[in-house]
Amino acid sequence: MASISLRSTDPTQSRVDAIVIAVAKRTKGKGVKALAPGDQVAAAFGRRFAPTLSTLGFRGKAGEVARLPSAGLVKSPLVIAVGVGDEGTVTTESLRRAAGVGIRAVHNAASAAFALPTADGADVQAVCEGIRLGQYAFTPYRTDNDDEDPVSTLVVLTDLARTTAAQQAVATAETVADAVNLTRDWVNTPASDMTPERLADAVESLEIPERVKVTVWDRDRLEKEGCGGTLGVGQGSANPPRMVRLTYKPKNPAMHLALVGKGITYDSGGLSLKTHAGLMTMKCDMAGAAAAISATYAIASMGLPIQVTCFAALAENMVSGTAIRPGDVLTIRGGTTVEVHNTDAEGRLVMADALVLATEAKPDLIIDVATLTGACIVALGRRTAGVLSNDDALRDAIPAAAMRAGEPMWPLPIPEEMKAKVRSSTIADLRQHNPEPVGGTLYAATFLREFVGEHRWAHLDIAGPAFNDSDPYGYTPKGGTGAAVRTLIRLAQEFADEG
Repeated sequence: MASISLRSTDPTQSRVDAIVIAVAKRTKGKGVKALAPGDQVAAAFGRRFAPTLSTLGFRGKAGEVARLPSAGLVKSPLVIAVGVGDEGTVTTESLRRAAGVGIRAVHNAASAAFALPTADGADVQAVCEGIRLGQYAFTPYRTDNDDEDPVSTLVVLTDLARTTAAQQAVATAETVADAVNLTRDWVNTPASDMTPERLADAVESLEIPERVKVTVWDRDRLEKEGCGGTLGVGQGSANPPRMVRLTYKPKNPAMHLALVGKGITYDSGGLSLKTHAGLMTMKCDMAGAAAAISATYAIASMGLPIQVTCFAALAENMVSGTAIRPGDVLTIRGGTTVEVHNTDAEGRLVMADALVLATEAKPDLIIDVATLTGACIVALGRRTAGVLSNDDALRDAIPAAAMRAGEPMWPLPIPEEMKAKVRSSTIADLRQHNPEPVGGTLYAATFLREFVGEHRWAHLDIAGPAFNDSDPYGYTPKGGTGAAVRTLIRLAQEFADEG
């Protein structure tokens, strides 16, 4: 993707193929109002600006788009008006989404400028993230040549253009967005081309940032290390499992963060087979691992003083004569035995191994990310992730940080009565699956908690927001979304700031 540059040019004088401006609904009276610096473009149209938008059915609602030929009133031949909602309610997330909508509305253009409100560096970063995230497209498997070329020149118009804070905001935005887009690429790749081995190879083939080390365990090493959960889930597939370990060790780190990601590269459900509809998007079941890995690379690329140890447990959950069966008992790393009740609840089995490995690294905090339970989608919908933790303060702090990063998350409890259910197996230490059809997300988190000991730990269930099977919106494409990457990076930034 093209780099984004900053300019302090008058929007009416910007010589680009298209210029994007923000337009809000007026809080007093009817009609719409262009927001600075795009108000200069609206002023060039004179009194006809608002009536013309009204004629086009544009009301300033968030996500609305209207295209206006400039007729020589400004240097750019095309003005793209993007709705941001009610005047006075614009946030950094509003700007991020407006930028994403704006870049998706730019067609057959080599250059585009964005004249969106930018009061500070945070706004500049949001706009730049929105542009880069909204421009994303996954095309490796397309054979037609009809798609237009991407915009090669991208400019953000702001009075802050020459400030150090704004320049740093652009660099941060590009690093963050590139990490999100890498996760999207991996999630969108068909499972036949993204097996555990190939995903591990993809990680090793990345340009490794300074002070980052990558280690991959194959099946033999997993057996030697006693990772029975990962081995059990992967034993039904012709593609053997892997465990990927990344470490980033900066000088004088402020803290040690462990990230754990679920990496089921395809989830058939095993012998507890999914429905046809349920199978179609199961290449996304490695989104947690992809997010944890990408976030680790971004944290290292930014040089944040946060030590990170990342474990990504990779396996393919398939149906065969060697697949695990309901009633089987697996031994997790560290010796805990688990009775399998539902082979479609495989994620928690590979996560158990990875969480134990994370505790052995002796971090200050463990955060795991997983497309773990359909129950979380029932509870929170398809755009909000669940946050569960053994630390009440952490459970509340992560959704707040996620909101600052632009990712909706919501705290959920881990009720103590679930502990007895998790320990209710008559033949093993733990029962893998909930004996009741309710509280599935809470049960899964309670199960995971068994493997973190006394460490501070939080679990992010991204089953809903990790994959968008509907139309694109804001800066979010159809398909893999890169959910949780921005939150993990934001948390690392805030931990670094706290020192």
